[in-house]
Amino acid sequence: MNTPLDKVLLKQKEPFFNNSSNISIALKSLIILACIVIIVAGMRAADSLLVPFLLAVFIGIICSPPLFWLKSKGISSAIALIIVIAGIVGVTLAASLVIGGSLKDFLQNLPVYQNILQQKLAAMTIWLNSMGISTTEFQSSELFDSKSVMNIIGKMLGGLSKIFTNTFVILLTVIFILLEASGFPLKLRAALSSPDESLSRLSQVTDSVRQYLAIKTMCSLLTGVLIALLLYIIGIKQSVLWGFIAFLFNFIPNIGSIIAAVPAIIMALIQFDTAAAVYTLAGYIFINLSISNIIEPKFMGRGLGLSTLVVFISLVFWGWVLGPVGMLLSVLLTTILKIALESSEETMWLAILLGPARAVKPDIQSAVKG
Repeated sequence: MNTPLDKVLLKQKEPFFNNSSNISIALKSLIILACIVIIVAGMRAADSLLVPFLLAVFIGIICSPPLFWLKSKGISSAIALIIVIAGIVGVTLAASLVIGGSLKDFLQNLPVYQNILQQKLAAMTIWLNSMGISTTEFQSSELFDSKSVMNIIGKMLGGLSKIFTNTFVILLTVIFILLEASGFPLKLRAALSSPDESLSRLSQVTDSVRQYLAIKTMCSLLTGVLIALLLYIIGIKQSVLWGFIAFLFNFIPNIGSIIAAVPAIIMALIQFDTAAAVYTLAGYIFINLSISNIIEPKFMGRGLGLSTLVVFISLVFWGWVLGPVGMLLSVLLTTILKIALESSEETMWLAILLGPARAVKPDIQSAVKG
């Protein structure tokens, strides 16, 4: 006759797959994993459709605060929307004319820049050899291949030109997003079972995202303007284009500013000499460190509640899925994912893992004390 203890011990000795609950959990995990793989593969396959839409959402979030501000001043929804759309169209046309011209000029002169860079690198190789430094290993790498270097820059700017070709689609999508922005809370109130609590939380998260994007946009704009002025003073061609690149890539965390500096430094080396390239590098470092370490922390606060590791992983992941635009929107997309995970008790633990350590310390301390 088996005692209750014997029954427990016998149950523990049962194989894993003899337990139906374990099988259901394993099967559920496999199905979820398969769904994630299918979704990611679909996103990679449909990136040409997703990228313009996501950019439109990004621009719509940035432009919605001015729309609501105009409406709060007593301006009708139609007139406020017309004013915001006119501003978007004006900025888009100005950017297309100024930056598009610089981009076209750079791409046309790309072969010339390749030849000049090759001559500069050859002269640098001779100088290093005269100093007793072996350059055999360096010459075999792509860093000393002017064609590879300029092709990488050309591809990066070519991706930027694709964004300009989708300008009309992006602009039209932004208009429809802004048209729906004012009525979206009413739709949520009708759809949700407990609208007051859900809308309150959604409003807090939305305000946090808007504040982050507004501050990040202003800091990025300041970075772009200062970089353009720096390069104009040095005398580097297409200074407005490189300033715009600095503005865009400042949205990419950790490595965005480094990537944005590379083309301008190479152009300084092509047009002038090593000293000009060093001055350009020093200017980039000073401007980016000043803004990212002094101005941004002062206004940004705690940001969007993502850990540093998660920000870097999301940068790599979304860049792999959607290309350069995915890197640009990595923080925003990961924040939306975190919001979705927080909406369910079953996935709350994943949302906690995405957040910083300081967000869970009070809970851990209270649990330990309890």
